Formats: sequence, C-alpha cells, structure tokens
Amino acid sequence: MSEEYYRAPPIPGYFIWRKLHSLMGIWLVLFLIEHLFTNSQAALYIGENGKGFVRAVDWLKNLPYLQVIEITLLAIPFLIHGLLGVRYLFTARYNHYPTDGAAPALTSHKRNHAYAWQRITSWVLLIGIVAHVVQMRFINYPAAAQTSGKTDYMLPVTWDKGLVTLKHRLDFKFYDQSMIESMEQTVTKAITTLKLSAPSAILKQTIDEKQKWLKALRSHFVEKDQVLIITPSFGTAELLMVRDTFKSPLMMILYTALVLAASFHAFNGLWTAMISWGVTLTVASQNLMRSLTTGLMALITLLGLAAIWGTYWFNLYR
Repeated sequence: MSEEYYRAPPIPGYFIWRKLHSLMGIWLVLFLIEHLFTNSQAALYIGENGKGFVRAVDWLKNLPYLQVIEITLLAIPFLIHGLLGVRYLFTARYNHYPTDGAAPALTSHKRNHAYAWQRITSWVLLIGIVAHVVQMRFINYPAAAQTSGKTDYMLPVTWDKGLVTLKHRLDFKFYDQSMIESMEQTVTKAITTLKLSAPSAILKQTIDEKQKWLKALRSHFVEKDQVLIITPSFGTAELLMVRDTFKSPLMMILYTALVLAASFHAFNGLWTAMISWGVTLTVASQNLMRSLTTGLMALITLLGLAAIWGTYWFNLYR
C-alpha cells in the first residue's frame, strides 16, 4: 500500500474556528467571574465603603504592562469570540417554537430553548458590551494629571448630599464650577510666576506638569447639577463613577439586562463547551456539569446584581 493511504485528512478550517470560538468563550467566562466579583465589592462589603473594590481596582491599575495585558487577554479574545459569534448568529437555525409544519418544531426540548436563548443573549451582549466599554472606558473614564510626582484622577459626577459624608471616609475632594474656575486662576498664576523665574530643567518639568494638570481640569465641563471629583486613587475614582452610574434607574435596568444576558450566555456556553472539548461525554457527567454551571450562574448573577442595585442605594448612599 502507498504511503498516501495512511495520511490523515486535513483538519477542516470550520472545525478550527469553532474550537477557537469555544476556547475564547471559556477564557471570557473566567473574566466575567473576576469582573463581577470585583464589582460586587462596591456593594457587599458593608462598612468598608467599597474599599474592597478600591483595593482590587488599584491593584489591577498598577500591574506592569497593563495596556498589553488588556489588549492580549481581553480585547483580542472579545474580538475573536464576538466576530465569530456574529457569523454563527446569521447561520443559526431555530426550532424551539411551533411552526406550520414546513420546518421542524421541537418545542418540548429544553436544550432547544437554551440554544435559542444563547443566540438571543448574543445580540444583547453585542450591543451592551460595546456600549459598556464606550461609557466606562472612554466617556466616563477618569482623567489623570501628575504634579510633584503625585497623580490625581478627575471625573464629574451628579451632586448629592451623600458625597459630603463619603469624602471623609474615602480619599477625595469635590469642586463645583465656581471653585474650579478659582483653581484655574490659581494654577494659571502659578505657571506665569514660574515662567518668570530662572529657567532650569526642573522648572520646565514643573511648568509642564502644572499645564497638564490644568488641561485635565479643563477637560471636564461641569454642569449645574454636577461637581468634579479629584482623588489620588484610581480605584476611588472608579468606585464613584460606578456609584454615579447606578443612581439612574434607567442605567440600573439596562445593566440588569446585560448581567442576566452575560451570566446565561457564559455558563450555558461553558456547559456546551465541556461537551465539545470531550470533558463531559456521559449523561452523568453532563448532569453534574449542568448543576455546577447553574449554581455558578446563580452566584455570579447575584454578585452582578448586587453591584447594580446596592452600590448607591444600599452601601454608598451616604
């Protein structure tokens, strides 16, 4: 017999892409667990004023090569899983609802309904995650400015009386528009005075730092009902951003839908991934994995909802 007879057939590209999509999904399940556990500390560590959240975020912020980590371990997996997922969405065939007989209908099978909801939640996540990243990472992301080797983080939030008591428990200050204008004048005068001094490398660096600080200050337009938060802790700035977001009933409803969709999609997907990767091939092992993923789904959902409904209205109201 010829050598060609024993040559294994090539692995189909479709199979490889499916496995890559599944593998990225498993990785993102781990990220979801970490993300919602961290966020829940803004609400569940009663008496700590969200300091568990602050510590976790500050630790993440201080990781070396953070931007490389975000791109390689988050952005690329999300992009791969999302783009492949969109392709599969348009090729999906649903049979979980009654039909006129022209197409098969298997309405009594729970897995058929789960398959349909996996695709429905994909659309929710596709829109919701993009909106979430744009809001939290770009629109509301705290601005940073450095002076004398110390970094300050700034962001505008809607004014409420709870900020008065919180500023004594968390390390931040807040300024209204008139106070910001006064600060601008003070910093501008300081820059002018420094420029009249004898030039030196240290002096130039000081002027540059103050100019950047002033630019960061001016980058936030504060409305009548807002104040500008300034804090040396990125974690505190993020905590106050989360608190401000969940003052809004509309944002609470939208994020509730996002958490419910993410939890179902993640853990239903994890259950099917364990089958496709050959981890759970028997009925008993699949039932055990279903119990495990259902329990994790309930726990992570509760943690996510706690952050949404408890950060402002329960833990950090005042």
